[in-house]
Amino acid sequence: MAKASSAEQLRLLDLQALDSTVRKLRNRARSVSDNSAIADLALQRAAAQSRLVAASTEAADITRELTRAEADVASVAARVDRNQQHLDSGKGTSKELTSLQSEMESLKRRRSDLEDVELEVMERLEAAKAVEDQSREAVAALDAEMAGLEEKRDAELAEIEAERRAVVASRDELAATFEPALLAVYEKTLTKHGIGAARLFNGTSEGSGMQLSPGDLADIRRAAEDDIVFCPDSGCILVRSDEWSS
Repeated sequence: MAKASSAEQLRLLDLQALDSTVRKLRNRARSVSDNSAIADLALQRAAAQSRLVAASTEAADITRELTRAEADVASVAARVDRNQQHLDSGKGTSKELTSLQSEMESLKRRRSDLEDVELEVMERLEAAKAVEDQSREAVAALDAEMAGLEEKRDAELAEIEAERRAVVASRDELAATFEPALLAVYEKTLTKHGIGAARLFNGTSEGSGMQLSPGDLADIRRAAEDDIVFCPDSGCILVRSDEWSS
C-alpha cells in the first residue's frame, strides 16, 4: 500500500482543486466553442447564400436574354435603315419600290414587337436584380452578425485560455512540491477516474458523494494514518480529516 503523511495527503486536495478548475475551464471553453447561435446563423447564411446564387443565376440568364433581344431589335432596325435608304434613293422599278415599301411596313411591325419583348425582358431583369441585391444584403447582414458573435466568442475563449494557463502554472508549481511516488499515484488515479483525491467526511466520500458501507469504513479504520486509501465507488484517493469517521 502506498504511503504518505496525513498532512501530505491533505495537500492533495489543493492539487485536486486546481485540476478541477482546469477541467471546468476546459468544459467552459468547449461550451463557448459550441455556440448554438453561431451554428444557427451559419445555417441561415448557407440558405441565404443559396438564394443569392439562385437570384444571381436568374439575373445572368435574363441579361443574356436581353442581349439577344437587343441584337434582334438592332438587326431589324439596321434592315429598316437600309431599305429606307433604298427607297429614298428612288432607284429601282415601281414594282420593286412597292414591294420594298410593303416589306418596310412588315419590318416596322416586327421591330415594334421586338421592342415590346425587349422592354418586357428589361422589366424582368430589373426585378431580378432587385432580388439579387436584397439577397446580397441579407448575406452581408448575416456575415456581420456572425462576425460579431465570433469576435465575442473568441474574446471569451481567449480569457478562458489565459485563466487556464495561470491555473495550470499554479498546478505545476504545486505538483512539483510532492514526492514523486505520491504524485504518480495521484495522477494515475486522476487519469483513470477523472478525480485524483477527495475528502472523506463523516463517512461520506466527496469523490462519489456516497456514504461508505460499514465494511469499507472498517477497512479504512484499520489502515495507518500514512496509508493511502481509495474510494470504493469513485476510485479516487480518500483524504481523511479528523472527523472523517464521525
